[in-house]
Amino acid sequence: MLAPLLLSLLLASGSDVKGEVEDKKPNFVLMMVDDLGIGDIGCYGNDTIRTPNIDRLASEGVKLTQYIAAAPLCTPSRAAVMTGRYPLRSGMAGTGRVQVVLFLGGSGGLPPNETTFAKRLQKQGYTTGLVGKWHLGVNCESRGDHCHHPNQHGFSYFYGLPFTLFNDCVPGEGSDVLVDLRLALQHLTLLLGLGLLTMVGVTLSWFYFSFPTFIRNRYGWFFSVWYVPFGFLQTWNCIIMRNQDVIEQPMTVETLPQRLLAEAQNFIKRNADHPFLLFFSLAHIHTPLFTTPAFAGKSRHGRYGDNLEEVDWIIGKITETVDSLGLANNTFMHFTSDHGGHLEDSDSRIGQKGGWNSIYKGGKAMGGWEGGIRVPGIFRWPGRLAAGRVVDEPISLMDLYPTLKYLAKDTQPDRHLDGYNLMPLLEGKAARSKHEFMFHYCGGYLNAVRWHPTDSNSIFKVHFFTPNFFPPGAGGCYDTKVCLCHGQHVTHHNPPLLYDIFHDPSESRQLTPETEPRYAEILQQIGFDDVQVQTNTIQNQMSWEKILWKPWLQPCCGTFPFCGCKEDKNIYK
Repeated sequence: MLAPLLLSLLLASGSDVKGEVEDKKPNFVLMMVDDLGIGDIGCYGNDTIRTPNIDRLASEGVKLTQYIAAAPLCTPSRAAVMTGRYPLRSGMAGTGRVQVVLFLGGSGGLPPNETTFAKRLQKQGYTTGLVGKWHLGVNCESRGDHCHHPNQHGFSYFYGLPFTLFNDCVPGEGSDVLVDLRLALQHLTLLLGLGLLTMVGVTLSWFYFSFPTFIRNRYGWFFSVWYVPFGFLQTWNCIIMRNQDVIEQPMTVETLPQRLLAEAQNFIKRNADHPFLLFFSLAHIHTPLFTTPAFAGKSRHGRYGDNLEEVDWIIGKITETVDSLGLANNTFMHFTSDHGGHLEDSDSRIGQKGGWNSIYKGGKAMGGWEGGIRVPGIFRWPGRLAAGRVVDEPISLMDLYPTLKYLAKDTQPDRHLDGYNLMPLLEGKAARSKHEFMFHYCGGYLNAVRWHPTDSNSIFKVHFFTPNFFPPGAGGCYDTKVCLCHGQHVTHHNPPLLYDIFHDPSESRQLTPETEPRYAEILQQIGFDDVQVQTNTIQNQMSWEKILWKPWLQPCCGTFPFCGCKEDKNIYK
């Protein structure tokens, strides 16, 4: 009698344990590189830069070959990833020159009423963390309201760059922010100053102490209006925050990679016993490029190659941390970039500083050209995703949001999403993507549309306008360094340019009525915008009024404007 009773108890206990394991929510480790070209990774065809750790993730999981960013620039692309929606829906797509957040002291950013995947997962009991780059704003109306801050968008822990890594963070590396406007204001100030000195030199004493006083005051005001925001960019933008506290201003760039890695590893270790989401947003491979001694001069592609091999090492350390804690079989790991490589970024001293976008035309900031929006996409989840699977269907980075919701068992109603749950494709349960259409924006303008007909393998893409490359015949905008989306900076096409990127992924053979039997049908199908957004109810976060520096919004450690502090590096020893 006793033996059967014990056996039944053991079986029941085993059943409960099995059910508990099956019901356990997965962890998420999402790794995003900045400005990485799809052609820079070994598993995507590069045989001169060593990326064994990233390649291992692909061999142990699923690799996407048509993974498409919603925008070819940081701020709008990241807004789309976070929300699962085209950036135009949240006001994060500019219609003029400004297309990204330019100052931490600006008031633009991801609106407080937007919903991110981190907010959704928080409600499902997840501990959520963001380590690294944010670049979606900080404050709205006053210093410290943190309305755009990661903590207000679902991340319970934040350590990193509320802005981005950019050239101004390292003296001698040049500037990234409105350089031509800055120079124009500087020259105008010099001219006004010379004029004032000339006037003072030829005036009488009475005239000098009356009317010129008015002029001198106005001159001083004009000088401070442009010099204070631009002259102290390293102090204003190059900072590190832990949650809502500024802990380093300006930041020490040389030790940044090690600190970000340590913070990401520590977050995983702290939360290993309960469901967590880590968004590890690397500062690499945006300029200025790092000169870490362990990697300097080790690659075949100069400092850019050195930096990319350091990225691979960092990814390897994160994977090692997950595996060493026994979390691999319950952790959904993802590797990607926010958009393509920056082709125009180079100089005579370092050489090419931007990435290689393989066979794909265009790059960062170039609207719908494939090189700026086709990015690496790797997913690893041992036991759930088959090792070595390759998915050739068009997939959007916006699909990440509904995928995380699905895996976290979030079934609550949501607003309209532009992404779809990826798991059927990743697990091989579906053969085709749900994206029959994808819409590609240059800033706030519909730039291109791709159509994947349900009855064909072809993927047709039209370009309504394209950026004007300079010099003529070049592959980028080497005059402005970043292609723009409006006015004389673009050429509109009527009829639009048409390509079949399934058979012609480099977009080099334009289709015509003579070469494509479905030409008229294609133009009819894509001659509309299926993502019309009620822009009159959505405030543009990329307007000049929102973007320009406001001293009362500037994050600061210390007493503004005397901002300055250094993080204690001993905490990482």
